Amino acid sequence: MSKKGRVLVAMSGGIDSSLAAVLLHEQGFEVIGMTMKTWDYVSSGSSKKETGCCSLDSINDARNISVNLGFPHYILDIREEFGDYVINHFTDEYIAGRTPNPCVLCNTHIKWDALLRRADKLNCDFIATGHYAKVREENGRYIISRGVDLSKDQSYALWGVSQQSLSRTILPLGDLTKNEIREMAKERGFYELVDKSESYEICFVPDNDYRGFLKRRVDGLEDEVKGGEFVLEDGTVVGTHEGYPFYTVGQRKGLGITLGYPVYVTEIRKDLNQVVLGTFDELARDGMYVKQLIMGKYSDIKGQRLDTVTKVRYNDSGTPAVIEQAGETMKVFFGKGVHAIAPGQAAVFYEGDDVIGGGWIHSSFRQHELVKS
Repeated sequence: MSKKGRVLVAMSGGIDSSLAAVLLHEQGFEVIGMTMKTWDYVSSGSSKKETGCCSLDSINDARNISVNLGFPHYILDIREEFGDYVINHFTDEYIAGRTPNPCVLCNTHIKWDALLRRADKLNCDFIATGHYAKVREENGRYIISRGVDLSKDQSYALWGVSQQSLSRTILPLGDLTKNEIREMAKERGFYELVDKSESYEICFVPDNDYRGFLKRRVDGLEDEVKGGEFVLEDGTVVGTHEGYPFYTVGQRKGLGITLGYPVYVTEIRKDLNQVVLGTFDELARDGMYVKQLIMGKYSDIKGQRLDTVTKVRYNDSGTPAVIEQAGETMKVFFGKGVHAIAPGQAAVFYEGDDVIGGGWIHSSFRQHELVKS
């Protein structure tokens, strides 16, 4: 075995995970590649050609890199555990009137655990992925921080990875930019990786039509929820919608209603089958409650108020906020109104570039509502 140790690398077949394996191999690690099959397009009912991380082409691309560099490659079929947890949760959250984030959930509960179990069977010291983020140990805590390429930073998606898992995790791309990765691939002759298109879709919703997915997944859902009311903030009924699970907070397009001015979904009222519409200003909230917390940099901040930058979705640049933990709930106060805070999405708290922790958004509030309560 290499003096640096044996590492199991999650290889999707794309340029990032492939270069992560290449770099670790060049650094002297004993590399084993593993491609996880989480889903197949036949099961989704989509007619779209199979592409992306679960396709046969992607699996073959990952295997070819391994063969070229002389290290083993395995395929790990986790469709059953992925479907039971991630897809069921995805469906349940929409039916509950929330907006799920399956990629964060998968990282937290499926991919890391699946990799570590196989790593143990293969006597691997570490696991590695191609995420653009960093991990380090400090004062007995393992801390996720932003990658240097902020346009590709993926630290938001890793807040839920446990301390135990992070203690064995290597993230080789954290100090590199996407352009540097492309140049490295060219230098090594992996031109097919450079030219390969990247997919930003949810792997089990290949056509990006989550409404169609829900209808196929849940028998009778469309009949059960159709015909609900579009209402304004004051309760005025202004139209009929197709069913509350088919909308999300912040949505503007695809509402099928015209009021003479731009409107957005500001709230989902599941019990009433109502979708609340409002102006952009009415979409803003002053704070939120976050639950199911997993802390990173600090193990416990109860009784403290910390200044942070808080992200409420993956592509959010973040907003200054004060966080205060009360029991198992984080109360978040924003310095200015934040738009489209969707229950069910992940909230991630940063101190500089470091992830303090994160959790799932339970609800949001306006300051006057807080005073009133």
